[in-house]
Amino acid sequence: MTFGFAPSAATSITTPADSASRLARMLEPAEWAAAGIPLLRNPREVVSGLHARHRPTPATAVVAVLDHEERLAASASFARRPVRADGWEFRNALLAHLRRVIPHDLRRRTPVRTAVLLYCRDGDERWTEEDGAWMWGLRDACTLHGLRCGAYITLTRGGWQVLGEGRGGRRPHSASPPGDLADASADETLPAPRTASGAAEPLRRTAAR
Repeated sequence: MTFGFAPSAATSITTPADSASRLARMLEPAEWAAAGIPLLRNPREVVSGLHARHRPTPATAVVAVLDHEERLAASASFARRPVRADGWEFRNALLAHLRRVIPHDLRRRTPVRTAVLLYCRDGDERWTEEDGAWMWGLRDACTLHGLRCGAYITLTRGGWQVLGEGRGGRRPHSASPPGDLADASADETLPAPRTASGAAEPLRRTAAR
């Protein structure tokens, strides 16, 4: 598997010490690939479902929690603040939204639910420092909320891809029109997942069993 690299779009004036701290709070693609992140059984369905539900535009993050059968338990979307990419800032934002939509699992010996992150951004599919900061933030937020750290997915003009896995597709992409939630597989026995996105209606299922 090969990765390309591109500079982050976010810039600001920083000191050498600030830069060193910030760089320590991001993960390189090789580190992420070696972290044992669980594979999604049906990433296309997860991506399509989250896109239809949250309708992300560039600089929008969608964090979702999946149960042990990869059914959506909760999700939230929010706009990225215009600050330099820093895993600590991203961790705090993710943790704040997770706390709003789902209770923590810190009392469990091992996590049973998995958090995944879909980030819609400009640029191409190559890894950026911004991606590395989101990866660090997702991993740390999961630890602090008692969740298993799951996939990090980027949504760009060229399509979507699961970083570290080499899986992706052309649709949806960052400029795709909103999908229809009626196209998602429905399971009437499942409770409606909680959301903090203001979406019109819940997506009852986002991943194949």
